[in-house]
Amino acid sequence: MTLREKAIAILLILSLAVAAGCLSPSTQSVGEGKTDSYSGVPAPMATPAPTYREGAGTGATSSQATDTKIIRTGSMSLEVPKVIPVVDTIAGIATANGGYLSSSSIYTMQGERRAATLTLRVPAGNFDATLSAIAATGKVLSQNVQQTDVTEEYVDLSARKKALTDQREQYRRLLEKAETVEEILKVQVEIERVQVELDRLQGRLTYLDSRIDLATLTVSLQEPEPVGGETGFSFVSAINEGIAGFLGMIAAVIILALTLLPLVVLAIIVYAVYRWYRKRKGGAVSAPATSPQLT
Repeated sequence: MTLREKAIAILLILSLAVAAGCLSPSTQSVGEGKTDSYSGVPAPMATPAPTYREGAGTGATSSQATDTKIIRTGSMSLEVPKVIPVVDTIAGIATANGGYLSSSSIYTMQGERRAATLTLRVPAGNFDATLSAIAATGKVLSQNVQQTDVTEEYVDLSARKKALTDQREQYRRLLEKAETVEEILKVQVEIERVQVELDRLQGRLTYLDSRIDLATLTVSLQEPEPVGGETGFSFVSAINEGIAGFLGMIAAVIILALTLLPLVVLAIIVYAVYRWYRKRKGGAVSAPATSPQLT
């Protein structure tokens, strides 16, 4: 082999070596891809980051997570010329706004003045309109409105209810698969326990729904004071007050007498002992008599 042929052979060998080096990384990459495909693990797909919402992941719906649950309550004190007609007017205002008169109490104060306490339930959306209409029936003495946010409690109760409902369904599926009497009894006990808790949560949610949907307004009515003071002059009231004062004085005398009675008894005992002691001492002094002398 000539020198030229040797040089060509060396160049061919070097070219093959370089080609083999360039191909080896791609071969390794293909091999790794096969391994991943064999393992059955799919390549992860890019997913948007989850947006956190209050109540998410706990079974609460989106409306429960976003809606604010507010309980509105109010109280108002009015001075009106006559209580009875205004009571009927306020009851009509509540009915006109989609509510109702929940309770009423009418009573007579001192001086034949009438007063009343009314409790109204009206839709929360008509609360302000009802408040304004009632304020126009008399002179407003005081007014108070409160708003209580129960959103957190409501969402928590709803999530717990959803979780317990799912748990109850799981127990029911287990009950269908139960084979022995012991297994059936155990599953039934758990179902009853979950059902009791569900009923308690549902009762609380129903109560909150009622308070949220219907606002509560308490109205106090009173008639104005008569001319000359709260009651004016009353002959009968003067006699009654005089009798009450007389009886009060007698009661005070009796209390005082009973309070001083132990001291009086003690003084009598001390005086009796003193008299006895004086008599005894006087008798002892006069007892020895002088004997007659013989002449």
